[in-house]
Amino acid sequence: MCLAVPMELVEHNGFRGVARLGGVSREINLLLVPDVKIGDYVIIHAGCAISVLSRDEAQKTIDLLRGVDDFKDLGRA
Repeated sequence: MCLAVPMELVEHNGFRGVARLGGVSREINLLLVPDVKIGDYVIIHAGCAISVLSRDEAQKTIDLLRGVDDFKDLGRA
């Protein structure tokens, strides 16, 4: 099973960027979301941002993930 998670884009350099959720930062590929801006929330799957979503939708998903034992320590978005 694969899982895609929402993260906030905090750095942008062409088609590469850095996204953060809580205390976790990841380098990501932005090729599929060329109009993304710093501060946007993106769905990350296998190191790639696959779509942009609103802050509200990202928070709803993060709240749901916190209900799963492996994600209990996720920081606030």
